[in-house]
Amino acid sequence: MSEKSTKDVYADRVASGDWEAITGEVNEYGGALLPQLLTPEEAEGIRGLYGAGGDTFRTTVDMGRHRFGEGEYRYFNAPYPEPVERLKQALYPRLLPIARDWWEKLGREAVWPDTLDEWLRMCHEAGQVKSTAILLRYGEKDWNALHRDLYGDLVFPLQVVINLNAPGVDHTGGEFLLLEQRPRAQSRGTAFLLPQGHGYLFTTRDRPVRSKRGWSAAPVRHGVSAIRSGQRHTLALVFHDAA
Repeated sequence: MSEKSTKDVYADRVASGDWEAITGEVNEYGGALLPQLLTPEEAEGIRGLYGAGGDTFRTTVDMGRHRFGEGEYRYFNAPYPEPVERLKQALYPRLLPIARDWWEKLGREAVWPDTLDEWLRMCHEAGQVKSTAILLRYGEKDWNALHRDLYGDLVFPLQVVINLNAPGVDHTGGEFLLLEQRPRAQSRGTAFLLPQGHGYLFTTRDRPVRSKRGWSAAPVRHGVSAIRSGQRHTLALVFHDAA
């Protein structure tokens, strides 16, 4: 494969999504299914990195030890493997209009520049210099507690996860969960079983919802339900770096 085609294939997959429909769904529910971003072979390749040594990862987190749930995840070191970097670069300009629209509705200043590289420079200048792309591994009975990936004062309001296994084949259970705390109302939950290689776009911290006063910020947390059998790996793409 030529250098040009290697660079373009991930952007082409991102562009293949119906972004008007994706935007409408994430505006309505706080999450939206994306097209297939990784082939089964590419997903297997990224799964296979989990046991890699050297400089591939900067740290490993035992979720049970920190009471985050059960399972384990590893933060990639930067520079990232090519699929990770290319997908982040291709997704950022698609997510940026949604992020800016949300902050305008909430009366907040949208600080994000036009490119991911510029935004990450802003993070680094603010002391958020640690890489945040994550490879997660769940086994039977593992789960991920409801949480938000904030990491510092500078936050991008959307992020993406990609299931690297085939549900119903490699694992059962392991639904992706969103819990939205709606203003002056009961919380609303959503569960979604992600097809292999597909992305899921969702809210990082909060999002605008209509209220009697116009727009209000609804806090959102995400997690993963218990794995009933097998093993599930997830690639998580966060668009801000960590302090």
